[in-house]
Amino acid sequence: MSHGKTLVTVATYNEIENLPRLVGEILENLPEADLLVVDDNSPDGTGQWCDEQAARDERIHCIHRPGKLGLGTATIAAMRYAIAQGYAYMANLDADFSHPPNRLPDLVASMDPSDRPPVDVMIGSRYVPGGSIQGWPLRRHFMSRAVNLYARWLLGLSASDCSGAFRCYRVSTLARLDFDAIRSRGYSFQEEILWRLKRLGARFGEMPIVFVDRRKGSSKIDPKEAAAALWIIFRLGIDNLVHRR
Repeated sequence: MSHGKTLVTVATYNEIENLPRLVGEILENLPEADLLVVDDNSPDGTGQWCDEQAARDERIHCIHRPGKLGLGTATIAAMRYAIAQGYAYMANLDADFSHPPNRLPDLVASMDPSDRPPVDVMIGSRYVPGGSIQGWPLRRHFMSRAVNLYARWLLGLSASDCSGAFRCYRVSTLARLDFDAIRSRGYSFQEEILWRLKRLGARFGEMPIVFVDRRKGSSKIDPKEAAAALWIIFRLGIDNLVHRR
């Protein structure tokens, strides 16, 4: 069972350049949390490094998958683990330092603040006042804004940042999901999970973050995956329209 109430999760594929420093910063900022790495059989030794650290620190855990199966399925594996182990919160961030580990305490604390109602998902947002993006060319800014507008319109989502992965989830709310019904295997997972949680009556919150483009390693998204994500969001939008009617 869990050693603490918060599980921090990271999905990896060839992140040996980033993961050692990232793990150190996560555990420095949330020393009472546990950490789960979901590795897709990285040929660069990411999974092996994680196993070595797990043998030294009981807070660190690793799930090994047979190959590159997609960001969505990796996050689902992490969610299932969080449910099975009885955590209260699951905080997720990317492995490339685009999300700030030093904001993890604020992300978790915002789930049950003393001055406003609790939420089921707290989103680290690039698109609320105080949020920003560093290091992106104009084309990526436009694409990200367009995808968020597209998702909000089709899925009826109110969040300003529907595609970011820096989030904290209430695990008891995740336990109500039918994971087998989720269609997304890649990057559209971020929008789909919000849509499915919204249908369960989940409450969302957003806090500003500064998103920094990766400096080490290579991006995992390609045009084929981007097109597949847009298609899945469109199909979910049709389901959303039918559901409303």
